[in-house]
Amino acid sequence: MLSVKNISFSYSGVLAIDAISFDVKEGEVLALLGESGSGKSTLLKLIYGVFDVDFGLISWKNQEILGPKNKLIAGPEFMKYVTQEFDLMPFTSVSENIGVHLSSFCPLEKKERTDELLDVVGLSKFAAVNIQFLSGGQKQRVALAKALAKAPEIILLDEPFSHIDSFKKRPLRRRIFKYLKSKKIACVVASHDKNDVLSFADNILVIQDGRVLASAPPEVLFKNPQHSSVAAFFSENSCVDGDIYYAHQIKLASKGPVKARVIKSYFKGGKFLVEAAYKGEALFFEHDISIAPGSLVFLSLDKSA
Repeated sequence: MLSVKNISFSYSGVLAIDAISFDVKEGEVLALLGESGSGKSTLLKLIYGVFDVDFGLISWKNQEILGPKNKLIAGPEFMKYVTQEFDLMPFTSVSENIGVHLSSFCPLEKKERTDELLDVVGLSKFAAVNIQFLSGGQKQRVALAKALAKAPEIILLDEPFSHIDSFKKRPLRRRIFKYLKSKKIACVVASHDKNDVLSFADNILVIQDGRVLASAPPEVLFKNPQHSSVAAFFSENSCVDGDIYYAHQIKLASKGPVKARVIKSYFKGGKFLVEAAYKGEALFFEHDISIAPGSLVFLSLDKSA
């Protein structure tokens, strides 16, 4: 189990991580959600041993993870860290990059392992292509496969799908997290996009300014966000008389407790997202059709929706 106990860290005297604690068991996925600059990447680097914590303790299976004061090269053998820089060899093939750390004494086993991971990241057709000819999204997929090659016990992923086209992300996310579960690999994944993690995380930590703003399983956090900054990661939301409502929980009605004036309707595919003004604040709700700007509407509120 990964154990992070009350850790704090400062950059040049500025507090970046403030008293954060959590545990991740084998095979579990912990998602770190937060805006850019919230501390997600810093937290991953602390877990990997790139920096020394100012206070607290990080360990895996009761083995302390040491930083640069005690260890010359960051990262224990049982852990892999996929950054946004990829760290690939540009003038060698996709297969060579994935298999670089696999033993060549058993070539058949090495090929089978490489082919398995090429299939996981959807790059089987690109096995012989040099890295320099790949797109950014394809390079990111190679980096993921390379990190998994030696079967780590725990993997750290920093915005692992940020360079990948939307239509490629959906099946890739399913394959990656299914693979991690099947191999009982613990995972800590940092993202600012809830679609990357909502269906796959066992627990979510929402981080703001280096602190944990909320921590719970995805469904619990979604249904009880407690804070507009938390709700914002999941969907468009509004604070109505002190309570937080998602746009789908606010409906047009013939009469209702809320009277608002429509500002604009945004087409979102199956629905329109309607922006309205209520007590001087923006309020968002969903409707089947567009509503003309300036229209006065009544709205009902349904937390159970």
